[in-house]
Amino acid sequence: MQLSRRGVLAGAAIGGGLLVAWTLRPRRFAPPLSAGRNEASFDAWLKIAGDGVITVAVPQLEMGQGVTTILPQVVAMELGADWRQIAVEPTPVSGAYPNLPLAARWAPLWKPALPFLADDADDWLVRRFAEDHRFMVTADGTSLAAYEGPCRNAAAAARGMLAMEAADRWGVAWEECEAEGGFIVHGKRRLSFAELALDAAGRTPPDPPPLRSLPPAEKPSELGAEAPIFYPRLDLPAKVDGSLLFAGDVRLPDMVYAAIIHGPIDRSTLKSFDAQAAAGSPGLVGIVKGKRWIAAVGRTWFAADKALRKLAPSFMVSRGIDSGRIEDALENAVMKGAAERIVTRGDGTDPMGKPTLRARYDVSPALHATLETSSATARLIDGRLELWIATQAPEHAREAAAKALGISTADVVLYPMPAGGSFDRRLEVDHAIEVALIAREVGRPVQLVWSRGQEALAGRPRTPVAALLSAKTSESGHIAVWRAKLALPPTTQEFGERQFNNLASWSAIEASEGRADPMAVEGADPPYDMDHVAVDHVPVNIGLPTGRMRGNAHGYTCFFTESFVDELAALHKREPLSYRMEMLGHDPRLAQCLQRAARLAEWGGGGEQSGQGLACHRMGPLEGGGRIAAIATASQGEGGVKVEKLSVSVDIGRIVNIDIARQQIEGGLIFGMGLALGSATDYERGHPTATRLAALDLPTLADCPQIEVDFVDSDAEPFDPGELGVAVVAPAIANALFSATGLRLRRLPLLSGGL
Repeated sequence: MQLSRRGVLAGAAIGGGLLVAWTLRPRRFAPPLSAGRNEASFDAWLKIAGDGVITVAVPQLEMGQGVTTILPQVVAMELGADWRQIAVEPTPVSGAYPNLPLAARWAPLWKPALPFLADDADDWLVRRFAEDHRFMVTADGTSLAAYEGPCRNAAAAARGMLAMEAADRWGVAWEECEAEGGFIVHGKRRLSFAELALDAAGRTPPDPPPLRSLPPAEKPSELGAEAPIFYPRLDLPAKVDGSLLFAGDVRLPDMVYAAIIHGPIDRSTLKSFDAQAAAGSPGLVGIVKGKRWIAAVGRTWFAADKALRKLAPSFMVSRGIDSGRIEDALENAVMKGAAERIVTRGDGTDPMGKPTLRARYDVSPALHATLETSSATARLIDGRLELWIATQAPEHAREAAAKALGISTADVVLYPMPAGGSFDRRLEVDHAIEVALIAREVGRPVQLVWSRGQEALAGRPRTPVAALLSAKTSESGHIAVWRAKLALPPTTQEFGERQFNNLASWSAIEASEGRADPMAVEGADPPYDMDHVAVDHVPVNIGLPTGRMRGNAHGYTCFFTESFVDELAALHKREPLSYRMEMLGHDPRLAQCLQRAARLAEWGGGGEQSGQGLACHRMGPLEGGGRIAAIATASQGEGGVKVEKLSVSVDIGRIVNIDIARQQIEGGLIFGMGLALGSATDYERGHPTATRLAALDLPTLADCPQIEVDFVDSDAEPFDPGELGVAVVAPAIANALFSATGLRLRRLPLLSGGL
């Protein structure tokens, strides 16, 4: 697939061709970006055609976050290209594009014995792992951190080579030439990149690459959302006119379609089905059964689905997942379970004594609710599998499909497709396994699409949590001792067992049982200056497989912290903003966000019946990371919760594309609203009770509040904005409802029964 303003073409590079100037890596790989006719490749990141089109490689999944614009923008700005001539090509899976920051961050998952040897992106062990395992995973907002440097180096080297070619033609020093608007310029002389590219590609690139003095950046404008957009999204035209191809849009000769039913959660076994009832169904091609699922294959998906329903499969389950059992397990764990200390500041809880305030908070399982359900297309010919799929973990998908078929991973060709939303749902690869097996059985290309109900059933929800927060304060409200005790599964460790050890869901639960999981309680260490702090994790086996979700642990830990801080402010009759500011002397960036959000929202103090609520959060370390502060204006009426306005101030360091940053913050706020007010499901006998989008109480367009986003002009290292809004919006709304009604809501989703 190639994205550009010229349109969308089916297909992707598989390999081959000559890679020119392969200098930026100490190891050699098969050329991942192949030059076509009248094209020249410059390293693994870009190629320039004779008509002037510059194609940029993007090794990350485009799932709405704008990565197919951000990385090409970095190349264009460093190269001196004309944005109108930039195109995009998703890359094949290759060790040439390792996501080193994410590999270091996830080191405890792939190297649990010695994670301290691989906790930095510059560590040799990290690079070795990431290159050997073709670790191109898209997650945790690491795309810019991982690939901005390589993109800039490649573009700078290409710019130098183009300048060398032009300089030789003019008889001048190449260092005296400039690149701007797609031309190499020297005084009044200019040559286009298109005129130079084919000859320039044969030159030796300058070493080191001549990087521009300033990295790519856009400054916040006083015009806010009305400011002109200098680098519009490359994928937007194709999305608007419907020409952008997703996994469910692939069409192959002689292709058939599959619908599937999975057994109840978890470890169910297909017991029986009525093949006779489906026999003769119009358009039915065949039936394929797995150990824990059954699929019908038809000439159309609707024919397959209709036949599938007639099969009436039954499954054998030892014990189906039930919400009552989940809540009992969490209750017992948070009240009586053995805790593992994750964070200690000062003396931890030693000086606590009798707490001034203690509060219990709960979070229900939440579904991802992606617009696009799990979809994949497979073709198996002569032992070679071709797989069209949207996946955040492409090598994991290849390995899982290969293992299911008993073939080599080298015999699996993956064509990366964009995702219609993911929110980390596409880290899971069950449908890659299923479509590979179905393709083998039917002997034809097949497209598998899960129904919405199956997406709810077989997906991995965000984990439920029970939390106890306690604080010892002075008479004035100063927090001397703070303790957060969170009971939940070691959900990240469980995910790691599936991702890196290819374990089934129940085996992953067993392998991670009882293990402390710092990533599962990330963000629970308050951003405030307190004397003594302790954060504890009580690992608990709830039987329900859980997974990653946008915001991850920050989505509930910020809710706990900011709700509890608000309770302490109310207990001591302190104004919520000044109460927080008093504790942020060590973090002036977060304090500035609070002040700016207050000005933006015309903060009135959050008094009784004001309907205004405040929350702030930091992601990442104190010396880096991103900050956000939000003020919500909300009320409760007959129709539920009405969020009227969200005023937000954000510090994400240097901003590369401010329009996409705004989209990500706004999208995160709306997604966080969905988690705050809905997205949850109960479970009965191994089945989710919410199997349709309409049952999830997601915000509609009419429910969306007025959103104001203020960006702080910062020179700090860039921080991805995609998850900040998700974290902060739930406590802001909860605190707003407290100011409006006097009711303290301590359960997500809000108004779901917990006060």
